[in-house]
Amino acid sequence: MSNTTVGLIGLGLVGSALVERFTAAGFTVVGFDIASERRSSCAKLGGCPVDSPAAVAAECDRIVFSLPTSDVVAAVVEQMANSLRPGSTIVDTTTGSPDAAERVGSQLAARGLQYLDATIVGSSEQVRQRDVIVLVGGDRSTAEACRDLFACVAKQWFHLGPTGSGARMKLVVNLVLGLNRAALAEGLAFARACGLDLAETLRVLQAGAAYSRCMDSKGIRMIEQSFTPPQARLSQHLKDVRLILAEASRVGQQLPLSAIHRELLAQVESAGWGEADNAAIIKSMDSQRRSG
Repeated sequence: MSNTTVGLIGLGLVGSALVERFTAAGFTVVGFDIASERRSSCAKLGGCPVDSPAAVAAECDRIVFSLPTSDVVAAVVEQMANSLRPGSTIVDTTTGSPDAAERVGSQLAARGLQYLDATIVGSSEQVRQRDVIVLVGGDRSTAEACRDLFACVAKQWFHLGPTGSGARMKLVVNLVLGLNRAALAEGLAFARACGLDLAETLRVLQAGAAYSRCMDSKGIRMIEQSFTPPQARLSQHLKDVRLILAEASRVGQQLPLSAIHRELLAQVESAGWGEADNAAIIKSMDSQRRSG
């Protein structure tokens, strides 16, 4: 099959951005999502939607996953089982459990299939701008063979070791990113309580040693309380923080800030903001002020 044809399963926020990047680079994208409206959007973006994961496997030797959880990844692999051919490669961008990635990789390797956990660091909008990095675990030669796919999406990619390494590094990165957002939200809430102008506060933060890149993408959203459409959903990050804490428990590492972060995110999700952009973490500061 043509090396310029790539499968894509999962056409949500990041998946739709991947369609745009791959088609712009000249790839034929064969896409599937359980939501019919997402398949229709795939066609509008220049992709070729099909009606099942098996149909993707039948047409593609390289298949990219952009799915919500490790459980969904396992279910999709099962649905494709009879259509995957030896030598095919699955590139899994899902932020999921490292242990689950290792299990899927072992299962596929036993059938002569290649698997990379190739997590993406960045939002859907940053994918569109090719302003992300990709963290890859798995066989190095398989990763090198997918260099052209990574180059479509990322400004840089890293091979980090055996299967599961990409997923573990993504949890480390998401820990720091998420706490950066929470710190920004708390700082803006503090500035507001002090009577400071929030736009000016953001400019000061961006100009000095406290700067983090999340200020560029989330600062105005927090100030304007503009959380739709989401670049990355709050509930997805809560899922990530739970994965972070589970992995920390496995390796015997205490993460006190992440434990607090989980509670703040859960509070905002329970208030109805789960599908909003993760900048909505600032809503937790509103409730803290009221309760204080």
